[in-house]
Amino acid sequence: MSLRVIPFAAAVALAAATASHAAAQPVGTMPFTAPHHDTSLSGDVFYPAGAGGTPARVAENIIFVGLDARIGAAPAEGTHPVVLLSHGIGGHVRSLAWLAAGLAERGAIVVGVNHPGSTFGDFDQARALDHWTRAQDLSAALDTLLADPIIGPRVDPDRIYAAGFSFGGFTALSIGGLRGDLAAYAAFCETAAPHVAHCRELRAAGIDLSAREAALWDASWRDPRVVGVAAIDPGLHAGLGPAHAADLVETVVLIGLGEAGDRLIATDFTADGSGFASAVPQAEVVMLAPANHFTALPLCKPEGATLLAEEGDDPVCTDPPGADRAAVHAAIVATIADAFGLVPARGARDGVMP
Repeated sequence: MSLRVIPFAAAVALAAATASHAAAQPVGTMPFTAPHHDTSLSGDVFYPAGAGGTPARVAENIIFVGLDARIGAAPAEGTHPVVLLSHGIGGHVRSLAWLAAGLAERGAIVVGVNHPGSTFGDFDQARALDHWTRAQDLSAALDTLLADPIIGPRVDPDRIYAAGFSFGGFTALSIGGLRGDLAAYAAFCETAAPHVAHCRELRAAGIDLSAREAALWDASWRDPRVVGVAAIDPGLHAGLGPAHAADLVETVVLIGLGEAGDRLIATDFTADGSGFASAVPQAEVVMLAPANHFTALPLCKPEGATLLAEEGDDPVCTDPPGADRAAVHAAIVATIADAFGLVPARGARDGVMP
């Protein structure tokens, strides 16, 4: 296992190095739909753009800063790796548009879907716990992408990856071969509920983890087409050990956010948390600080924190003192891009502490 802690100054250096070494490509985007089960998956595709398209500001709202892309542009010539992207519980595909666009600038076709039942505007606490449906969502999205007459011919079928944040981080690990353990997570929530937000929410909703379907929770949902995964502050790994990770793909990146006092308990995979990282010896483990769990959400507008406080929402625009959200985002993009071979192997790492 390779462990690196990237503090603020080195994250800034990494961002600058990435900008100078990576040949950024114009980003195209288009909406995405895929039939799946009794519903339809919706989401967005970001990709290196060729000709055409309509310049637009996308993924922007009153809280978050958006980004520029060309809607409906033709994909760039050649074939490109694919990254399947999974958002966090109660999140949205556009909350990771910064990551999708960053990877697309480096040559990847990135497809993110809104997971039915665990997406903002379509959320049910009990249904969201069926974590395996999220891995199935990504597999269904990949099926549709490969069959698409425009995008499909541009896909390199030997370079398919998955990435995700929070609950989506576990989704990426799951489709890469990690098995869950319902009994272990139930035991974790039984002892940690007063301190862990997710466990408190389950208890408040009257959800009994011990009554869930262990056969599905603990099964393998690996998609053999996926050859590498990256998980940013992943959840659901409490109690998981080497046996659960035995079939995990060889290329694994675990990105943790924050120093000990700022880490989210449920997503802390270090020895101070679940210790999950030690179960994945092949993983590259990168800790970014100062940061917290919310630092992986989009850049906030100046008035974002005030608007959230007025509405009584989570303080998702509030980072720890000294944090630079843009620099952390750049470090995440560069780390994943490097692991997936989207940038020169060492060029984007100049100035990073070993």
